[in-house]
Amino acid sequence: MSETVNKVRLSQWDALLLESLRGLGWTNEELLAITSAGELPVDNSPFEFDYQQLAALAAEKPEEYRQAVTEGYQIKYNTIRGIRSWISVALGIEPQLELEEGKEAVEVSLNADEKKRVEDVLSFGWVISGEAESGVYRIEPVQR
Repeated sequence: MSETVNKVRLSQWDALLLESLRGLGWTNEELLAITSAGELPVDNSPFEFDYQQLAALAAEKPEEYRQAVTEGYQIKYNTIRGIRSWISVALGIEPQLELEEGKEAVEVSLNADEKKRVEDVLSFGWVISGEAESGVYRIEPVQR
């Protein structure tokens, strides 16, 4: 837990923007140079990402942005749909949503590295349960 306390905290949307560019093959060096990038890609996904927002964050808070890119980050506040979106964008996996009131959760099959990555970015207030043998996990709020 102390490891996540020192991590830079990004908004859920900024984390999605960052992971989307990584998914397009951007290296850490390219991500760090986003403010001087000539043209940013146009996103045609359902998210319609505007990467200018990420460039603005890099310009406003260069040290925090550098740390997020090179050392990792934690999301400030997750929503159930935001977790699903992050897993889809960052890991290329389509999780299932359980939206029944009182049982809200994200269900997803993850390997050990993917699970660790999700654990590292989740905001406080979420728990991952499941079994390593099956690789099927449930991400749900600690309190309902």
